[in-house]
Amino acid sequence: MTQFTTELLNFLAQKQDIDEFFRTSLETAMNDLLQAELSAFLGYEPSIMAGMNSLVSYIESFCD
Repeated sequence: MTQFTTELLNFLAQKQDIDEFFRTSLETAMNDLLQAELSAFLGYEPSIMAGMNSLVSYIESFCD
């Protein structure tokens, strides 16, 4: 069973609004897709740049 199927069955078992389940699932999928597209367009992963910023800060601490 996939994660989506498991979450759907849990949602149905709790008798929650099915529209809300599909809305949040679609929102998550679209956010993941847009993040991947942005990373591909920019040509790097955001976490790599965050690591570079902390490295620069670390090196600058010795220059003071």
